[in-house]
Amino acid sequence: MAWFMGIDIGSGTSKGVITKDGESIAVEILASGINYNEVALKLREKLTAKARLDPKEIAYAIATGHGSKNVSFCQEQVSDIRCCARGINRIYPSARTIVDIQGQSSQVISIDEKGHVINHAASEKCATGSGRFFNILANVLQLELADIGSLSLTSNKPIYLNTGCAVFCESEVVTRVSEGVPVEDILAGAVKVFAEKMGALINRVGMRKQCAISGGGTLNPGIVKALEQKLKTQLLVPQQPQLVTALGAACLAEEKWQ
Repeated sequence: MAWFMGIDIGSGTSKGVITKDGESIAVEILASGINYNEVALKLREKLTAKARLDPKEIAYAIATGHGSKNVSFCQEQVSDIRCCARGINRIYPSARTIVDIQGQSSQVISIDEKGHVINHAASEKCATGSGRFFNILANVLQLELADIGSLSLTSNKPIYLNTGCAVFCESEVVTRVSEGVPVEDILAGAVKVFAEKMGALINRVGMRKQCAISGGGTLNPGIVKALEQKLKTQLLVPQQPQLVTALGAACLAEEKWQ
């Protein structure tokens, strides 16, 4: 009997998972802040408390994500691409394509039946290709980030945004608000811009069914619907999509230990 830990240090939030016998027994999500090792230590403390374990009982731990190099207690750092692939494979063994929407970037990953990465493509640095795009919109429109997805779904007439650049898109959104365009129509148009970006990434990698989606951006139901319409397929959506990469890190830790 052994326990394994996956720590995913993202730019906005950090996630942790403890597994035993391939099952998650403790999960935790914290704001990343500016000290990544400190938040990793807090994650370990909260996770082991939930699992009623001493940290020394963790057989193997893997760190991944934006700040993984700052984690002091993990035996190894692994790319978020590999960890995301393994996490989705554990949840959905039938998935062959993954759309992973992170705070700073997004990526499309093609995997085999064992969760090994076959091909992948990442978005460019522009915010329209990441979850940060919707943080910008929330700020401009003075909305809660959590409300954007559901509000976009109420649109009856999505507008067309002329550019995929976050800076120019922000300026255009301000203009459309001043013209009296309903907020929900602006948001629906922004979601379409994002779906187009993801569609271009998928075209580069090649679409192989079934397709799963992961990352914090998946919590936006407008994104999920827009991507399903763009891809003409129903996406596999985990119950806790923001924890997929941390779960994958724990799965890889188990494989390494064995």
